[in-house]
Amino acid sequence: MLTTPTPEPSPEDISRGLAELERHLGEQASPRPATPSARPAEADGQTKRVQRLRAEVAEAHQLALLQGDDAPLLVDTAKVRKRRKQAREAARLHELGQDPAMRAWQAARMRRLLVAAAMVSLTLALAWSTAGVQTFAADGAPAWSPSWVFAWLVEPFMSLALLVVVGARAYLGTRGQPIDSPTLVRIEWLFLALTLGMNAWPYLPGVAAEFSISRLVLHILGPVVAVAIVTALPIILAAFTRLDHGTDERSSKGVTGRKYSTNTDTPGPADDLDEPALAIATAHARDLITSGDLPAYPSAAAIRRALRCGTDTARAVRDALIQGA
Repeated sequence: MLTTPTPEPSPEDISRGLAELERHLGEQASPRPATPSARPAEADGQTKRVQRLRAEVAEAHQLALLQGDDAPLLVDTAKVRKRRKQAREAARLHELGQDPAMRAWQAARMRRLLVAAAMVSLTLALAWSTAGVQTFAADGAPAWSPSWVFAWLVEPFMSLALLVVVGARAYLGTRGQPIDSPTLVRIEWLFLALTLGMNAWPYLPGVAAEFSISRLVLHILGPVVAVAIVTALPIILAAFTRLDHGTDERSSKGVTGRKYSTNTDTPGPADDLDEPALAIATAHARDLITSGDLPAYPSAAAIRRALRCGTDTARAVRDALIQGA
C-alpha cells in the first residue's frame, strides 16, 4: 500500500500558527466583562442596614394591625380564674351556711365542743384542788402514814361524785332535756363548798402561821373555776336548746317539725294579707335577699323573723317569692 508523504509546513504557516496561538492565549488571560445580574446588591443600595430597616418597618405594620384586636384581653388569666373560683366557692359556702340543716349541724358541733372543754376544765380545776384538800385532810400526819395516804383520796371521790351530777346535766342538756332539779343544784354546791373550804382553811388569816394572800388565792383557784363552770354550763346549754335554725315543714319531711305559732299581735309590714300589703312585704323580702340578710330561698320561719310578721303572712310571702322565681 502506498502512502502520500505529508508536505512540510512553510515558514508562513508556522508564523500564522504562532499568531493564532498568541491571540488565543491573550483572550484566556484577559478578564470578562461583568453581566448585569452578577452585580453586587450594594450597587442598587440594598445594603444590610436597608434590609434591617425594611424588616423593622414591616414588623411595625404587623404589630399595629394586631394591637387593634381585643381578643387577648377577653381571655381570663390564671389569676382571674383563680379569683373567680374563690368567689364562687365563697358564695356556695355562704349559701350552705344559710341552710337549716347546716346551721343545726354547726350548733350541735359547737355545743359538743363547749361541753367537752367545760368538762376538761372542771376536771383540771378539781385536780388542782386535790393537794389543798390532802393537806387539810392529813392534818399534819407523817408522810406515807395511813392517814396521809388516805387523805389523797378525799378530793377524788368528791370530784367523781360532782362530775356524775354535772355530766348528767350536761348530757341531757345537749339532748334538749335539761334537768332543773333544786336537789341536784344543792348537791353540786355542797361538794363545791366543801372543796373550797378545805382548800382555803389552812391559809386563812388567824389560821395560817404566816398569812399570804397569794397562797390563799392560789389554793382557792381550782374550786372557784369549778364553781364558775358548774354555774355557767347549764345556762349555756339551755340557750342552745332554744336556738331556732329556721326549719319549716318543707325541710322536715317524714319528721315531726316544730309547731308554728299563730299570727302574733306584733305589728309588721305584712300582717294584713291583702294584695297591696303582700306585694310590699314580698318586695321587702326581695330587698333582704339582695342584701344577703335572707338566703336565696328563705323559709317561712326566716321570713317571719326578718319581717316580724305572723306565720301565715310569712308563708304567703314565701309562696309569692317561689312563684316569682
